[in-house]
Amino acid sequence: MEQLYGYIEKIVYSNYENGFTVARLKEPRKYDLTCIVGTMPGIQPGETVSCSGNWKVDPVHGGQFQVKEYHTAAPSTVVGIEKYLASGLIRGIGPVYAKKIVKAFGADALDIIEDSPERLLGVPGIGPKRVDTIREHWNEQKAVRDVMVFLQSYGVSPIYAQKIYRKYGEDCIEKVNTNPYLLARDIRGIGFQTADTIAKNMDIPHDSAHRIEAGIEHVLSELSSNGHVCYPVDDFVVRAAEILGVDEQAIRFQIGLLEKEQRIVTGHMPYGGDNIAFIWLKGLHVAESGVSNHVTRIRYAPTMLRNIDITKAVEWVEGELSFDLASHQKDAVAQAMTSKVQIITGGPGTGKSTITKAILMIYQKLTDDILLAAPTGRAAKRLEEITGAKASTIHSLLEYDFSIMGFKKNHSNPLNCDLLIVDEASMIDTTLMYHLLKSVPDRARVIFVGDINQLPSIGPGNVLKDMILSMKIPTTTLTEIFRQAAGSHIVTNAHRINMGVLPELNTSHDSDFFFIEKFRPEDVLSTIVGLITKRLPKRYGLSPLNDIQVLTPMKRGIIGTENLNIALQKIMNPRGHGISRGGKDFLVGDKIMQIRNNYNKEVFNGDIGQIKDVDTAEQHVIVEFDGKDIEYTFAELDELLHAYAVSVHKYQGSECPCIIMPVHTTHYKMLCRNLLYTGVTRGKKLVVLVGTTKALSTAVRNDDVKQRHTGLLHALS
Repeated sequence: MEQLYGYIEKIVYSNYENGFTVARLKEPRKYDLTCIVGTMPGIQPGETVSCSGNWKVDPVHGGQFQVKEYHTAAPSTVVGIEKYLASGLIRGIGPVYAKKIVKAFGADALDIIEDSPERLLGVPGIGPKRVDTIREHWNEQKAVRDVMVFLQSYGVSPIYAQKIYRKYGEDCIEKVNTNPYLLARDIRGIGFQTADTIAKNMDIPHDSAHRIEAGIEHVLSELSSNGHVCYPVDDFVVRAAEILGVDEQAIRFQIGLLEKEQRIVTGHMPYGGDNIAFIWLKGLHVAESGVSNHVTRIRYAPTMLRNIDITKAVEWVEGELSFDLASHQKDAVAQAMTSKVQIITGGPGTGKSTITKAILMIYQKLTDDILLAAPTGRAAKRLEEITGAKASTIHSLLEYDFSIMGFKKNHSNPLNCDLLIVDEASMIDTTLMYHLLKSVPDRARVIFVGDINQLPSIGPGNVLKDMILSMKIPTTTLTEIFRQAAGSHIVTNAHRINMGVLPELNTSHDSDFFFIEKFRPEDVLSTIVGLITKRLPKRYGLSPLNDIQVLTPMKRGIIGTENLNIALQKIMNPRGHGISRGGKDFLVGDKIMQIRNNYNKEVFNGDIGQIKDVDTAEQHVIVEFDGKDIEYTFAELDELLHAYAVSVHKYQGSECPCIIMPVHTTHYKMLCRNLLYTGVTRGKKLVVLVGTTKALSTAVRNDDVKQRHTGLLHALS
């Protein structure tokens, strides 16, 4: 192998997930820069590098030095030190302060930061607060680099180094060495497989108790991510034994120990005509049992509101709304006056919004203590528009407290309400429904509004459907499409899809529903790009960023979310300033989505925003969500995905003026009726499907909804 030596002039590309880096190396006494490529996690401009490898000629990029081994040292030249400090490595130091620090201390700058950071106070513009920030992040980066090197030796991505250090502090390497499977439990983003890779490279036996224990929880977590709250024990044992490559008896033995430790729960329920054993993660069992218990509590607790003449109330609200309610709508309103817990379900155009508004208007004459909520910010905003009353997200309503890692509102500190109306209730998973119901006071009435034909919640459970099937909760199912909605092809085609009938495709030029046939995925992609950037803005005056949303069934492939986002970012935001993380460029102006609940920031899974600023000196990104600026450190960017195109699942509860959706046989695995129905019903004014009639027909015919194992129906019965 050949040897190269010099300092890093520039980082051309760096994949934060796997450490693959393309960099320009300045060798001594050479004018031209050398291109070096290889796995070099955390390498920074200005660092001195000694590397071993071989030369290779790339057909596109020309000569490159393929790095096999490398060693870095802190830069020693003034030029190198300035580049190193200007790279954004140390929070508090960007290009401006890098220049000032090097001007003040020259080649001694790094030694000053290391040994005497208080001397930085002599640099113009640097105060005590910035010095503290620089000191903290300098020490953290040294420790993180050690963790990065340690992880790399076990074949693990450097992306996790900072998270591990922040969780365990200076003891992180010792913790990982003792039981690497702790990572799967404690570090978000590190699953069992990553921990297992470390353990394998550490020669930990594959049948160790630590591994089997972590593996059981891993398999249960994977099942919950597919919607299951519980799972038949016998099927689970077979599945876990196969995944872990261990004996079934070892799985059963460890299940017994985990149950004694109260980390899992087993119990019997009717299934397939038999009474069989099921297994739950402890938290999901608590949540599911809690939903059942609190529904029962609320149903039978007395209300504090006075009785009213329902007939007169209906007549009054019809006068206020200036139209007559249909008979089933009147029944739903009457039910809301007498039942403590009620469900109203139906598709688009069936009058859910009208009933919600009517019920609210009547209750506003009885009490001021009314709360409205929805699972997402956009759904809450839409509820406000419908009713004219304030609505909150469920998470905001329950007041998550980061210091206690839980909600402030609960059974001992309940919500102050006589009526709680919850919209888009089909989106609520078991855990969130548990926290919501236990915060409802005994006196309150609760009304759930939703469409059970949409996709079920992203999280585990099928709560709304199970509550309806239990027949313990009064339910109004709306089927009639009202005259105004019947004029919309979006509405009529949504109902056709729901009934298993192909939507009407021969629509007129003034329709709100279009199908464009394209056979090749490449043509679907180019059509979508053309629609967003030219045709739809020109014809309808739509904003490509704010008024149009691409929904797609899958992540991978030419017309999956990943490739669509790359293509659309290139066209819609080509010159944004930003930062590269995880192989993705986060640029100012990008449309992005939050992909997990972050209670501390008060942003939640599915929230869509726009990047307003990227600050390499402070190492943060500012994202605007509904007029509110939220700060993310670079280490937190794994909570964000680009949202030029998003999955149908992720967009539940949201609406957009225009929805574009590819429907193609390359997404065969995901082509099903409720997914297509959910996507179509997200469009408020315009829906455009692009793909093949074969794929569309497949989706409409496929009503094979994957069964979710839950215990709620049994608990409620």
